[in-house]
Amino acid sequence: MSENMAQGAAKDDEAQLFQRDGKPSARLFVPLALQHVVAAIVGIITPAMIVGSACNLPEDERALLIQSAMLFSGLVTLLQAHPAFDRIGSGLPVITGASFAFVPVLNNIGGTYGIAAIIGAQFIGGFVAMLFAVFLKQIKKLFPPVVTGTVVFCIGLSLYSVAVGYMAGGTSSADFGSAKNWIVALITLAFCIFFGNFTKGVTKLGSLLFGMLVGYAVALGLGMVNFSGVGSASWVALPKFLPFGIEFRPDAMVSLGAMFIIAAVEMIGDFSAVSNGALGREPTLKEIRGGILCEGIASTVGALFGGLPTATFAQNVGIATVTKVVNKRVFACAAGILIACGLIPKFAAVLDTIPMCVIGGATITVFGTITMTGIRILTKGGLTNRRASIAGLSVALGMGISMVSGSLAGPGIPAWVTSVFGGSAIVVTTLVAIILNLILPDPDGEKAQDAKEEAKELGE
Repeated sequence: MSENMAQGAAKDDEAQLFQRDGKPSARLFVPLALQHVVAAIVGIITPAMIVGSACNLPEDERALLIQSAMLFSGLVTLLQAHPAFDRIGSGLPVITGASFAFVPVLNNIGGTYGIAAIIGAQFIGGFVAMLFAVFLKQIKKLFPPVVTGTVVFCIGLSLYSVAVGYMAGGTSSADFGSAKNWIVALITLAFCIFFGNFTKGVTKLGSLLFGMLVGYAVALGLGMVNFSGVGSASWVALPKFLPFGIEFRPDAMVSLGAMFIIAAVEMIGDFSAVSNGALGREPTLKEIRGGILCEGIASTVGALFGGLPTATFAQNVGIATVTKVVNKRVFACAAGILIACGLIPKFAAVLDTIPMCVIGGATITVFGTITMTGIRILTKGGLTNRRASIAGLSVALGMGISMVSGSLAGPGIPAWVTSVFGGSAIVVTTLVAIILNLILPDPDGEKAQDAKEEAKELGE
């Protein structure tokens, strides 16, 4: 009888995992929290490493950027699980972190003006996200699937040159394009593909992490890993106020502000996916608004401490959807692990030793997924002539202008036009897609159908 009672207690304990406010034991929620951290950690640290490199930051400052990225990813994840004042946070089972979607714009700003301009633009961009949350119903109408799909597709395309540059060793490295860099990058890529497609469980969910571990081991054997910055890093440190300074550049603020709107639209999709897939219902308007408001506040506050813009992670949405594990303790524990890592500079310094070629080999698969996600959104319900025209022309102008250096820097063109539109394919693509969607004829009633889908997505 005691054995039956024990089995019954174990089942009751496991059942708590599938209840948002359940109380499962640590033996259950800790491993599941680690699974989320494993799936998210590469996506959290890599944008910080890429942006730090684009801004030519020294080792200690790159480590600080990684440290802040982990810390604020953990804090925002905690707020999403346990909303503050019942308003700041979605209350949904999501993991948030520094987003790859921001990387092209951040690289452009950082390469032109430096890290301080990124901080200033992010500080203002957080307020843009907050306003989006307040006026959610009105602004969302400008971003139907044809627009969001086109923009996400463009984001993926914009990131390819970043990934290839890293696979070749990083454009600032002395051995850029060497055979050694490419061999390590391709080995990393091969193992990421292997773990993601030929294994199960944790190794499949954390395929990028395990692929990078293999690539790192190979790079270590080839003498490509530099540990000089690890010894000088402290064990525990609190975040510093304005560690990189702050600078407000109007063109940078416009570019990054536009990205915050795009990221907010993507978050609505993630909230809808996890709510439908894991909770069996549509997200409420309050949950969506609280989630976006949380990201906006966190990005503004995070900018003051060197954190990067955050957004929900689709890979963790996928985990919650597949496992149906939605318990708050799981996500709070994952947040606690990230916060702890963010308070340990030595851990961030170790992560900063990962060679560029290893990062490139792993992230090119992520960027490919982003591109295909854009295509999936764009073609949902079929690729009509109207959608093809909007997407094709928007991406052609956006990518074309950004790829031809100086194309918007000739006589008669103001400097602000060059700064805002000349370096970011995403800003041009977004504006063109919005305008075309508003003015092109709609013989098949796509706008009406999009309005219905929007109402459903917002839980109306």
